[in-house]
Amino acid sequence: MGIIGWIILGLLAGAIAKILLPGRDPGGLIGTTLIGIGGAFIGGWLSARFLDRPVEKHFFDLYTWGAAIAGSLVLLIGYRILFGNSRD
Repeated sequence: MGIIGWIILGLLAGAIAKILLPGRDPGGLIGTTLIGIGGAFIGGWLSARFLDRPVEKHFFDLYTWGAAIAGSLVLLIGYRILFGNSRD
């Protein structure tokens, strides 16, 4: 997967994670994309490390998308634990 694929995967995975976990989080298009890309890396690492299932490098692999969304959720939950749920 190329850099454009990672950006698109990150944007969509971050957006799906924000839909699944609504609230006021760091946002905007760039923030959502960065959360999704970081989540894809974290999800892939967790999957390979603890589930003994490395993520494929194909854009349309369902397991890649699941790992990216799960990693994005981990990042959003971690953000809320560290900084709270609101951006006052």
